[in-house]
Amino acid sequence: MNKRIMMLMATALALLSASSQVTFSGGDTGMFTPQEIVLSNNHSSLNKIYVLHNTDGVSMTFNSSTGERARWENYDEQGASYPSPISGIRWDGMGTTLDRIIPNIGYIITEGTTPFYCWVVNYADYEMELNGMSLNNEAPCDLLTINIDGHAAAIPYYEINGVRQVLDREIKLTYNTLVWNEDEESWGDPIEVVDTFPALDQGVEIVPPLCNTSFLLKGDRFLKVWPTEQVADSIEYQAKAVNCVSTAYYLDDEGNYLLDDHDNKMKLDGELSGGSAPVRILFTGYPTDGVAYRLWEIARDQDFEDVILQFYQDEVDYTFMDAGNYYVRYMVANDDGSCKNYADTYTINVSESSLGLGQRRDLPNVLSPGSVWKVPHKSIVEFHCWIFNRWGNLVYEFTDPEGGWDGTYRGKPVDTGVYYCLVTALGSDGVKYKLRGDISILRYSKLESTGGTEGGN
Repeated sequence: MNKRIMMLMATALALLSASSQVTFSGGDTGMFTPQEIVLSNNHSSLNKIYVLHNTDGVSMTFNSSTGERARWENYDEQGASYPSPISGIRWDGMGTTLDRIIPNIGYIITEGTTPFYCWVVNYADYEMELNGMSLNNEAPCDLLTINIDGHAAAIPYYEINGVRQVLDREIKLTYNTLVWNEDEESWGDPIEVVDTFPALDQGVEIVPPLCNTSFLLKGDRFLKVWPTEQVADSIEYQAKAVNCVSTAYYLDDEGNYLLDDHDNKMKLDGELSGGSAPVRILFTGYPTDGVAYRLWEIARDQDFEDVILQFYQDEVDYTFMDAGNYYVRYMVANDDGSCKNYADTYTINVSESSLGLGQRRDLPNVLSPGSVWKVPHKSIVEFHCWIFNRWGNLVYEFTDPEGGWDGTYRGKPVDTGVYYCLVTALGSDGVKYKLRGDISILRYSKLESTGGTEGGN
């Protein structure tokens, strides 16, 4: 054989090897192409798995990449450390061929010193069949069982170290459910869910959908390619499982959302510690489709044994006036009460009241230009302040403890001097306050920017 022919043969062998190292012929391979699976992250060094529709009458050829005759062995669940030689292998100068495949077993094909490990599956021994499915609603709250009329047994294979694995058939169950959208604070429209199962026994178990839906079962990955995919539809599912989420936002006295420094609505995340009454909060519950019964509870204890208020609605606008600890939660249930769900519990601590500065409860006694005179306070639910001049005339009064005096009377600055104030208040803990004090109005002289003379107010 001359060098040119040898080079052409080597090139042909290399191309054949590159296209497919192992090929199959005969049987029904012309109608159902054998499927090749490359294993990823396979520490056992099993190179490939071949799935044939039916191995009857099928031969298997290992195409040489070196022009050498390969040695064939097989192995079972004991692993490749215990191989059995295979006799009757044909060699045609380009590859070695096993005329009668032994299915559902591993092969070790060694060319030179390099072994090639593969597993051959006869799909006919594990053929999938779907005739229908039905729902089992015995435990609808936490688990939904779907009974399968049909079969799709696990397809096992063994790594070369003898470890048993199951080939994923990728049987897909499609249905809809609800998912909470944190950004939009909404359950939104139903979304499609696809659960994948490696095999089917008597049925499958899933987390119950949170909306009315239907189920579609399809499989498997091999039948989809051939294609003779099996499909089973179920009857319409009526949501029984329930879920809920809640939010809580601070409101001002007029019912508007309180805003932070970035103009974002101020949200209560779990716990308010040392809140100053009155604390007004808008609680909102968001139920799923199966909810027929909802309830907000306000309790004095975290076990909700001492419930002081209940509201049978999704939204509650409530103002905490009294000092103490409060626990608030949202609960939902389905129409027969068999499924319940609780949102997170809010803990609200309203502190004891205080008015004035320090233990002596002094009132601030200086008002500087451009500032506002205010009364320090905490958890004050009723408030009234009067400010008089030295002749006893009323120059200002206010009833909001968050308010104050800017040192004006009828829109004009008052004269410098000493003014007198009287404050009465009621704390969230029932403490009554009556404080008196004086306020010194200060005015600063300033140097005019032109003329070089001093002037003053």
